[in-house]
Amino acid sequence: MEEIRFDNRVAIVTGAGEGIGKEYAMDLARRGAMVVVNDIGTHQEKGKSADLVVQSIKELGGQAVANYDSVATMAGGRNIVDTAMDYFGKVDILVCNAGILRDRTFMKMTEQEWDDVISVHLKGTFCVTQPAVKEMKENGYGRIVFTASTSGMYGNFGQSNYGAAKMGVIGIMNTLKLETARLNIKINTVAPNADTGMTKGVFPDEVAKRIKPEFNTPLVTYLCSEKTGNQARSSP
Repeated sequence: MEEIRFDNRVAIVTGAGEGIGKEYAMDLARRGAMVVVNDIGTHQEKGKSADLVVQSIKELGGQAVANYDSVATMAGGRNIVDTAMDYFGKVDILVCNAGILRDRTFMKMTEQEWDDVISVHLKGTFCVTQPAVKEMKENGYGRIVFTASTSGMYGNFGQSNYGAAKMGVIGIMNTLKLETARLNIKINTVAPNADTGMTKGVFPDEVAKRIKPEFNTPLVTYLCSEKTGNQARSSP
């Protein structure tokens, strides 16, 4: 089977400082992509999460730059895309992976807990994707991967905010793929699952060891490639 390569391609991965997003960014870089590693997080002793991933990519001989903007504002989204433009001159690939949890039962959930999750997952997808699509349109090429969740598809106790945001992302995909169909911009959505810092304690140990972050990478790598088309997909 022919190896998937991303030589001369520029990728943005949001929420790439650890977990699933880090695995996406590392694999794209290994395959030749120039990567913008976006994350607002900081390790208490080691420094900014995005910087650590960039360092790992460079140690492998790859090219990457860190960005620390929040996806939850239009200014942040624009700055993330501008980082790719300033350092690498274009945007070919966008993986919207950034996320947070504010779990609470529906009857006890606060307005702030609702707004925080909707802002990062749903509004954040809009804020980063709109400026990215504008740049992709200029080049006549783009691959975009959104992130949904089984919490929206099937429900999950205490995650009405998260589930609603994730199903909204699917709605964005279904509309945007129609609007970009003639521009060679392909948009897909995955519903990954993994034991990460964000989900720590959610899964029993026996389950956690079987859902490692890197298990989600092959599907997303394929969807970022020239081989893919428009279709909603969920990872195994």
